[in-house]
Amino acid sequence: MTTTPAAYDPVRVDAVLDAPLSRWLWLLKWLMLIPHYIVLCFLWIGFFLVSVVAFFAILFTERYPRPLFDFSVGVLRWTWRVSYYGYGALATDRYPPFSLGEEPGYPARLDIAYPERLSRGLVLVKWWLLAIPHYIVIAFFVGGFHAGWWDGGLVGVLAIIAAVIVAFREKYPRDLFDLVMGLDRWVLRVAAYATLLTDVYPPFRLDMGGTDPAPVR
Repeated sequence: MTTTPAAYDPVRVDAVLDAPLSRWLWLLKWLMLIPHYIVLCFLWIGFFLVSVVAFFAILFTERYPRPLFDFSVGVLRWTWRVSYYGYGALATDRYPPFSLGEEPGYPARLDIAYPERLSRGLVLVKWWLLAIPHYIVIAFFVGGFHAGWWDGGLVGVLAIIAAVIVAFREKYPRDLFDLVMGLDRWVLRVAAYATLLTDVYPPFRLDMGGTDPAPVR
């Protein structure tokens, strides 16, 4: 299901399907990603603490301090790259960099526009009350929310199915890739909203494909 995108979406998620992909590397990626999981564990602790500080900063100043914002986006960006390499997509064999910054050469990219002002009222309710409908939906997609991002759920199942197809046919089905990307994109939009990085409510929309159809202002 793909509908007309909103005129403005502060969260942009793009990815390129690499080819060819190794037929059997996906069996070992969980092991290869252990160093990333260890680092991300500490980064997500920092992310939580930064979000608490940002909550009060927004409540009193209507602004998310830019250095803290950049750190939070960096953690999400790092997590997305690890998930794209791993079992959130299995769509590249290029090992993700240990980096909070933008990596234009990496096939998975995440950008979130910095908001000049954020609502004091929304910061009190959006991360728990307003996001509940999305939490219900993405719980089915991901099966849980962890530092490694995806743990089970529909996304993981589809990624494994794609990997098995690659193992026997040496080709990642494009339609399956587009669907996985649509699910991942939905999750990342909700994550950005729930972690106070934007006031723009994420759409109930499955924007499939590697290229995000919604432009960032």
